[in-house]
Amino acid sequence: MNEPINPPTLPRPVGFSHAVRAGQTVYLAGQTALGPDGKILGETIVEQFEVAASNLIAALEGAGGVAEDLVTLQVFVTDVSEYKRSLAELGGVWRRRFGRHYPAMGLFGVTELFDVEAKVELMGIAVLDGAG
Repeated sequence: MNEPINPPTLPRPVGFSHAVRAGQTVYLAGQTALGPDGKILGETIVEQFEVAASNLIAALEGAGGVAEDLVTLQVFVTDVSEYKRSLAELGGVWRRRFGRHYPAMGLFGVTELFDVEAKVELMGIAVLDGAG
């Protein structure tokens, strides 16, 4: 059975679920830097990555998981060059949000995300360890 997960700490989803738990697997919807008020937070890719990562983890925690349960993560950005220039700062954000856990990842340059102000969107899959 599939269980939609929509934590109250995230903006109310319309037409999607923030996460869907199917057994011990959690499918995480794309998360941007959307704040509780429905507006994109942050000007830079680093600022937005931090909020998007926080939102992704909130969705995962709502399904009973933790960051270490992530097995794959897709990173969509509207400016690959800005992402590359920001790698040192992004590394700091990564360690704050995900520690030293590195799932299988892909970086994808896109022309636009759903919210025009969004510069980054994170989407992933996690497998829970059975303790949750």
